[in-house]
Amino acid sequence: MNKNFVAINYIQCNEEYTARFEQLFASRAHAIDTMPGFINMHVLRPARPGDDYLIVSYWENEQAFKDWTKSEAFIAGHKRGFEDLAKAKAEGKPAPMRSDFKIYQVISE
Repeated sequence: MNKNFVAINYIQCNEEYTARFEQLFASRAHAIDTMPGFINMHVLRPARPGDDYLIVSYWENEQAFKDWTKSEAFIAGHKRGFEDLAKAKAEGKPAPMRSDFKIYQVISE
């Protein structure tokens, strides 16, 4: 199956949050795995401390990705991370992680 569309989430974690972030992915709900149009996902740890984690997901098309981001499965899959962000905000602390999505079309394999 072709990987026609790729979404990359660049995640910057505060140093003290990296272990928790990795634990969240190690014990993830796999909610994305059953989404129509989902092909595969890679979670990449930075080789150098302070660089971004990359969450690279492959989709059949952009609409399948957009449907995922608006789904109940998306909310369920990100629940614990969203709770961590809300807790930090309620305690007046900076967010333990920041996220920046970028999307791409595959032009060569």
